[in-house]
Amino acid sequence: QVVLEEAGGGLVQAGGSLRLSCTASEGTLSGYSMGWFRQAPGKEREFVATINWSDREEYYAESVKGRFAISRDNAETTVYLQMNNLKVEDTAVYHCAASVWGERDIILSNSGYTYWGRGTWVTVSS
Repeated sequence: QVVLEEAGGGLVQAGGSLRLSCTASEGTLSGYSMGWFRQAPGKEREFVATINWSDREEYYAESVKGRFAISRDNAETTVYLQMNNLKVEDTAVYHCAASVWGERDIILSNSGYTYWGRGTWVTVSS
């Protein structure tokens, strides 16, 4: 059982930066691939970024490549999403999620994840 909690969301102007964090209030992140997903109002949840549990390979959605960076600390307690050059279209609730899988095709999909955080809002103003 892993209980995930996100933090770091807020209101920022376009072009600004935020860093989201995801910690396990119960359990550990060790052995899990960790992903970030987002859901904007009226839209489906979409993949943002993920980091593989074994070789720490990183994958990103095309819409955030070059602007966002996912990382995890060596203690396996926290996963981060550094978001730079934010755009209005990045506005959404951001969720972190944990997957027992490492295969690329699985961890790019919502269905590959077992544990989900409640999310943190990111609002980007123009």
